[in-house]
Amino acid sequence: MTASLCFVLIPSGRKPAAGGHVIDFDALYREVIQPAIAAAGLEPLRADEGMAGALMHRPTFERLLLCETAVVDLTSANANVFYELGLRHALRARSTTLIYAKGLGQLPFDVRPLRALAYRIGRDGTVGDAADTLAALTGRLLEGRERGGAADSPIYDLVEKFPDIQRLKTDVFRDRVHYCEALKSRLARARKLGKQAGPEALRKVEAALGNLGDADAGVVVDLMLSYRAVEAWTDMIALVDRMSAPLAASVLVQEQLGFALNRAGHSDLAEKTLVDVLAHSGPSSETYGLLGRVYKDRYQAALKAGNLPLAHTELDKAIDAYLRGFNTDIRDAFPGINAATLMELRDPPDERRLALLPVITYAVRMRIDTGQPDYWDFATLVELGILGRDRDRTMSSLRSALASVRESWEPRSTLNNLRLIREARARRGDTLEWAAQVEIALEDRGQEVEAGKA
Repeated sequence: MTASLCFVLIPSGRKPAAGGHVIDFDALYREVIQPAIAAAGLEPLRADEGMAGALMHRPTFERLLLCETAVVDLTSANANVFYELGLRHALRARSTTLIYAKGLGQLPFDVRPLRALAYRIGRDGTVGDAADTLAALTGRLLEGRERGGAADSPIYDLVEKFPDIQRLKTDVFRDRVHYCEALKSRLARARKLGKQAGPEALRKVEAALGNLGDADAGVVVDLMLSYRAVEAWTDMIALVDRMSAPLAASVLVQEQLGFALNRAGHSDLAEKTLVDVLAHSGPSSETYGLLGRVYKDRYQAALKAGNLPLAHTELDKAIDAYLRGFNTDIRDAFPGINAATLMELRDPPDERRLALLPVITYAVRMRIDTGQPDYWDFATLVELGILGRDRDRTMSSLRSALASVRESWEPRSTLNNLRLIREARARRGDTLEWAAQVEIALEDRGQEVEAGKA
């Protein structure tokens, strides 16, 4: 993962200020802001950088919201600046640093209580205390990057947070963005073509979009998730390089990049990508869940190769990653059920799973009771039924899971877990005859969706 981007919202050129003063904002950017951002280990992205023409509202908004950190100059008291700052504060709890030229007018009442960094302007319009301001700004940026630091947005906690569970951001993304219905329909039709014809149809859509750096972020992410639906992993990976830098660096895209890299057989790169996401953005049930899958796949590969010491090591790493994900947000049962399943594979089975299973059951039941369950909720109940040897619960949940499948790889992922459980139990001389019916049903459903019969 490249360095996190820092969005810089300041005027350009030399601008008049109160009292007949002039501020050289380009010098401010060049001598203070840019080096401070670099010193904090970030990469600067100025609001007007790489954009031509007057109609640049949407690219500006996307950059403002996608960049992990931001520096906003309030000196000009420009209405557009305060509007954009309000958008930032609504969707980002922290990591927005405010600066202003001291003594050149009063800040508006609503932003005066905010913790803004003052700098002094000299007679020539440049920053008179550049070294001190650079050091102070670097400190603010480093402070803002610390996970769990104090929130600097006065309104974020009043805004409904989206999404309420980390993994849901990919599943409901298409339903929360609005863009050309014709294009949305083309993507949907391409997904229905499955693994054989779907990738080429999606490539044609991508070609029609032209420069992806200027395309609507919602369209680009939907395209990426559509490639995922038809299991076009290399296309997903290549797409990231063609996105705008802020979108490519976003947590959602980097998580999906890690997912695709792992499915494409680039395990080491997948691990590094996801570890970098955790380092930059902090713990997440989704990120840890994807990282757990990397280790789980390594476990299976080592087991198949007969390298038992390596298999045991990777199994423990996978269990730890999934547990960390579940502990980050116990409302998200997905990493929890994966941890419990992998605990069943140990010989003897890990006793911690006995305490974990009721918590997972409660979490998924709560999700279903909200009235918005998805495939993974019912698939979790199927897996819980297999682990608990409860045939009635398993079969009842299976019917709901099969009806909720959206993409062919979903039932295959569940099928993989059930096979791992069956094979581990078989090695211990333990069999569950009726479980084979569940595996057959999941495999058939995956083939139906792939063939466009969903």
